[in-house]
Amino acid sequence: MTVDRNELKALVRREIEQSLGTLTALSDWMYHNPELGLQEHQASQRISDIIAEYGASVTKGVSGMPTAFVATLPGGNPGPRMAIIAEYDALPEVGHGCGHNIIATAALGAAMGLAKVGHHLPGQVVLMGTPAEESAVPNAGGKIHMIRDGQFANIDAAIMIHPLTEDRMDYSSSLVAKGLELAYHGRSAHAAANPHDGVNALDAMITLFSSVGLLRQQVRTDARIHGVITHGGTAPNVIPNYTAARFRIRATDIEYANDLFTRIIACAEAGALATGCRLEWHEYMPAYLNMLPNRSLGSAFAANLQQVGRNVSQPAPRVGAGSTDLGNVSHHVPAICAYLEICGTDASWHSTAVADATITPKGHQAIVDGAVAMAMTAIDYLCDEEIQQATRAEFLAAERFLGDV
Repeated sequence: MTVDRNELKALVRREIEQSLGTLTALSDWMYHNPELGLQEHQASQRISDIIAEYGASVTKGVSGMPTAFVATLPGGNPGPRMAIIAEYDALPEVGHGCGHNIIATAALGAAMGLAKVGHHLPGQVVLMGTPAEESAVPNAGGKIHMIRDGQFANIDAAIMIHPLTEDRMDYSSSLVAKGLELAYHGRSAHAAANPHDGVNALDAMITLFSSVGLLRQQVRTDARIHGVITHGGTAPNVIPNYTAARFRIRATDIEYANDLFTRIIACAEAGALATGCRLEWHEYMPAYLNMLPNRSLGSAFAANLQQVGRNVSQPAPRVGAGSTDLGNVSHHVPAICAYLEICGTDASWHSTAVADATITPKGHQAIVDGAVAMAMTAIDYLCDEEIQQATRAEFLAAERFLGDV
């Protein structure tokens, strides 16, 4: 199939720019109506309804998650399949302090543009609605559940954008992340009259946190251990009979993350042994794997970002890293994420300042720039066998983890 890529790119860009009002209105609505992971019912509905109007075939509630969806765009010609990833969950208290309203609407915009040219493309584009990327709820990591359910089995490449404090085509890895939830069960007693009859679950919890604090001196510099007490007792004059906490354990590789996970369980057991409490624990979400950014796909993406005025040619060395379930996707299909500036570094990430930045002109510009660049990259990938082959060869050469997490 002979395709004039430049003409197709011009068509999708025009469609996306004409739809900017729809996209920014939806992003702003999400800012004012944030929904936590696996509860993004309204956002998921609005996104899938809009793309259905463009002729997409939408399957909702995939992989056992009511807010997950797969929207197959018009076309369906023989060839590879490109996934454009949408995230739309918010954070507790700070709302869209990670800018997922921009991620969702940029992905939607790209899909809207590509739906207009799908019949001219050698291959197909799929908009994938992936819930609960933030680990703010139990059993998060929507992309992981979709991988397990086979939703990525017939996908050849995946792209997405993410807002940030700078423009960046990120070829750095993310951190593996595991989630631990635990509880201590003791025995209540009056804290003044007969404390000796109690078994103090808070003492066990404090022992755990003290042990983890001491453990940090002996862990690798790439590792991160952070936890919160989600229940610490009820009243100061009652010996607590129940306490609970959540931890996130991060490292650059799954093997070391698993080792740290085991060591923290040992710290928790020490708290139980020291106080006489009973310990219960479980892994409250699947592990997020490290990101394997595909440079071949990223080069095409970067070139299109340059065309829309984003300077991603010289990424600066990155200090620190987070975790994402897109990492798991990158172990199964070639994947890349581009970062677009919406605010300065004075805004601490995962904060209301970042959420507020999403509804500014700079935040709105990231939506259209991200949408146009993703749509152009999808056209390049589907139409260029050299890009496909280079992307696939790099993916197969990478050291991937395909076990269960």
